[in-house]
Amino acid sequence: MPEKSVFLEEVIARAKRQPKRLVLPEGHDERIVRAAHMLAVEGIAQPILLGARETVLGQLKAIGADERGVTVVDPQEDPNREEFAKTFFELRRHKGVTLEQAHEIMKSWIYYGTMMVFKGDADCLVSGSTHSTRDTIMPALQVIKCKKGCSLVSSLFFMVLGREVFAFADCGVIENPTSEQLAEITIETTETAMLFGIPPVVALLSYSTKGSAAGPLTKKVAEAAEIARAKAVRRFPDNRNIVIDGELQVDAAIVPAVAARKAAGSPVGGRARVLIFPDLNSGNIAYKLVQRLARAEAYGPILQGLAKPVNDLSRGCTAEDVVGVAAVTAVQAQSA
Repeated sequence: MPEKSVFLEEVIARAKRQPKRLVLPEGHDERIVRAAHMLAVEGIAQPILLGARETVLGQLKAIGADERGVTVVDPQEDPNREEFAKTFFELRRHKGVTLEQAHEIMKSWIYYGTMMVFKGDADCLVSGSTHSTRDTIMPALQVIKCKKGCSLVSSLFFMVLGREVFAFADCGVIENPTSEQLAEITIETTETAMLFGIPPVVALLSYSTKGSAAGPLTKKVAEAAEIARAKAVRRFPDNRNIVIDGELQVDAAIVPAVAARKAAGSPVGGRARVLIFPDLNSGNIAYKLVQRLARAEAYGPILQGLAKPVNDLSRGCTAEDVVGVAAVTAVQAQSA
């Protein structure tokens, strides 16, 4: 594998301490097969590849590997298939799903892998190399569902610039959150950031700093910050290191000298490492700009809010990218 960042090295080291059973539903993709081999050889996770057995074994052989450390499950032949279909029927019958439809749905490898996680046959799942984000999230929402106290699934990107790591959210799921939803995204992102060692100094971003401009967009962010602070007291009663403030322009959030001029009373003080964007447009544009212009490493979208970890891949991912997201997902599973 290419040289890894310090951040990723630390995540991989944590994943290795308690390797988790990771489902990779896209076993027909050579990148996924290669990543599964890397995960097994390095002891990062216990990969489970879904796919036609002979096809997967042929791809392993083509890259000079074998199935040691890699479990191959063919959903067409797996004895759990009937039980999985019945379980999905029970979960979705209130939505009009019939048992016959449930059997058809279980032919989808992503649904099958998601059901493996739900039933405890695996700990977590990573998908998306050949599927859309929606294709990965929808089965998780229908089967695994949101964790207790959470009403939505959101996402973040870890942005690595040298030794500094930022969390950007939401950059991949919630298009135009309300102030309540934005507050929930803030809390979930704060928790995820702390899990991965990122200081919980949180800025809710806007084109305005503390009322320098007035309008419905800035009001939404200011309200979300107030709601998030109240939520944080309840969620993290013993953590006094959490700082949440907004609305802040991005320079006032991350540059101390600018913060001193624009937001002298803000507890963030230009030290933010968790950046919450007001909508999907701004979040997605921002992470791609930082990735391309600042040459930052971007890991994500990392999903949060689910009862068990499921994460998405970019369809342009490399095998090394898959390993990175898999390591992140394994650490999430360790804390689930």
